[in-house]
Amino acid sequence: MRKIFPLTQEGRHRDRVLEAVKHEIRKYLKRERRRELPEGVDFLDFDCRCGATKDTAEVVHLSALMGSLDAVAKEGATEAYVEILAKPGVRQARPPGASAREDHPAQSADAPDHTAPTTEDPAA
Repeated sequence: MRKIFPLTQEGRHRDRVLEAVKHEIRKYLKRERRRELPEGVDFLDFDCRCGATKDTAEVVHLSALMGSLDAVAKEGATEAYVEILAKPGVRQARPPGASAREDHPAQSADAPDHTAPTTEDPAA
């Protein structure tokens, strides 16, 4: 999907127009994910670009697309260019000996494994 979305519309609040654009993007992503995957493909990955114009659009990760769209709207742009291209994705196996815990980015090495309150410190 390559599309220029208007961010202003007469008679509608700017925030509601932005929410309608986000809804259309989410609807497109949901429709693409429902499609049958080709053989040998585990999931669909998306290449995304977002900006005020096609020339100024920057590559963004799918999870940051809505935030990027918000940033374009906050800059005061009257339209936003959004490009979402589906590509096949294949899951990579973890190397032998590596656990899921070690690879998880939210897991800190110095964080305790058990965070339940103890009898010594009931406030924690």
